[in-house]
Amino acid sequence: MGEYEDRLHELEGEANYFPPPPRHPGGRERLHIQKSSVCSRAYFVVVMAFFHIYIINIIALLLYVHYNTGSGEQDIPLENSASAPRPMPTEHRTPSSANLSPELSFQLPRLEGIRVGHVQRVSLVPDRTHNMRTLSLKPLLFEIPGFLSVEESSVVMQLAQLKGLTHSSLLTAPDSQEEQLTEDQLFSLLDLNQDGLLQREEVRHSAATYMYQFSGFNRIKEHLTNYLFINFFSRVTRLTRLPSSLVDLSEPMEVVRYEQGGYSHAHHDSGPTNHDSSCAHTHLAANNSASKQVACRYLTALLHLNSADGGGETSFPVADNRTYEEEVLGDLSQQYCDKGNLKVKPVAGTALLWYNHLSDGNGWVGELDEFSLHGDCLVTRGFKWTGSVWVNIDPDQQRQERYQRLVSWHPDGQSKKPEHGDLHQDL
Repeated sequence: MGEYEDRLHELEGEANYFPPPPRHPGGRERLHIQKSSVCSRAYFVVVMAFFHIYIINIIALLLYVHYNTGSGEQDIPLENSASAPRPMPTEHRTPSSANLSPELSFQLPRLEGIRVGHVQRVSLVPDRTHNMRTLSLKPLLFEIPGFLSVEESSVVMQLAQLKGLTHSSLLTAPDSQEEQLTEDQLFSLLDLNQDGLLQREEVRHSAATYMYQFSGFNRIKEHLTNYLFINFFSRVTRLTRLPSSLVDLSEPMEVVRYEQGGYSHAHHDSGPTNHDSSCAHTHLAANNSASKQVACRYLTALLHLNSADGGGETSFPVADNRTYEEEVLGDLSQQYCDKGNLKVKPVAGTALLWYNHLSDGNGWVGELDEFSLHGDCLVTRGFKWTGSVWVNIDPDQQRQERYQRLVSWHPDGQSKKPEHGDLHQDL
């Protein structure tokens, strides 16, 4: 009995036995790790705070320099863009020097081609958009269908025939015939859409013409020309985003008719300048005695006035070539229509616009773009009409500034339109 009780006590002792809780070694080490993590996080926050303060200080310094030195360049707005001169410091400004030493405070805008085939939408006239397609990047070349309406193109061709504004002697009318405009011819000129009726819009635009229709044909043409070509040059200004003063002071439109069998060899519209030459349009403002004058045409706007029945493509023989080699220029000039990389078929109202010069990297005219070589293919059937406008800009910016002051400033405060001699004929 006693043994049984002893055994029972042993079992009870074993049942009530609970092992001690396990020890967690490294308690000090865990505490050390937690403290280390807290220190790392605080260090990171401090470093990031100093970094942001440093960046903010740099931005503030740049803004301070920008607004206090006036070195920032701004793009020319699309409308009302003019070459407004930058005033001189007040302490040096006098009535005489205010018009003699202003500086052009703009850079020349330049369209972006993006890639061949890229289409951009541009607004040239109210309530209508045009598609501008990139045809080439070398040279930077664009095509704008519907730049002029078919009716507007027709008026240009009729005016050119009546005034003799063409290189074809077959279309030059004697002066005696100009004064003999019949009523039918006058009506045809005023009827822009050629529907046999005069709409209110046509009468409004030609009101001044009716007032002078018995004062001689020259007055009639003058008012028609002003209406049509002010609109044309305004479209060139809106398309190129150049200051209107540069476009207005450039060469007027030149209209050419190619008969069947007519063509032009491949050529560059603009030429390079050096110490022995000067730009034809700024030679009076040049301070050198250069005997050679070259055409300085920053860009060309070529307008197809009709759709040729056969041939007459505008060809760019080396467009988007990898290289430009002088030794093959002769062959390309003679056979560019067969070997040309790019040919554009003439379609009435379609305009081509390309840059004859590269950018100098500072927003001004750079070197001649050799890839702007172009010409007109043989007209195989019918005839071809083109109108060309060149925007003249001197690669020498100071010389261009002097030219702008000479032709723009007038004692009466009115702009003075330059004369370009026999380089072209103004409508």
